[in-house]
Amino acid sequence: MIRPLALAAALVSPVEAGTLEGRLVTFTVETWDDREAPLLVARGRTVAVGQGTEFGLGPEGFTGGLDVVPVAVEIGPSRIELSYPTGIGRFYEAQFNGYVLRFETDCALFEKVTVDSTATTMKVTEVWAETGALYINVSGLAYGPEARLALDLEVADCPLS
Repeated sequence: MIRPLALAAALVSPVEAGTLEGRLVTFTVETWDDREAPLLVARGRTVAVGQGTEFGLGPEGFTGGLDVVPVAVEIGPSRIELSYPTGIGRFYEAQFNGYVLRFETDCALFEKVTVDSTATTMKVTEVWAETGALYINVSGLAYGPEARLALDLEVADCPLS
């Protein structure tokens, strides 16, 4: 189930409303049944959101029998798209097996997150935000060159870090 986001924040120095452009974001992969004892936490990569694909992750080497599935991530002003250019399979099943995008801000960055069902082929059922972080759970789902996930976001007027 997608958890509704009704988030409010006290703003100190607002940026342009509704955009992720120019923000620093760290993208990582996490797998856990117990959040305090993760099975996998991949190396995070940090970039400034701009034009084109922000992340093109590939395998990092097995940790406890798990590795990163190759994924391409494009972040727009109010949209995130994920695709799987190589490989085919099914994600390991765990309470959480997915992606964490941590934007450098202390405020509640996301007011609303919705899956764009017309551009999404994956049956993602769990997406949530915590302050400046967005969690996307793909546990047990199939991936491959035809798999796509598109999220539309309402971005708050949070200050750039």
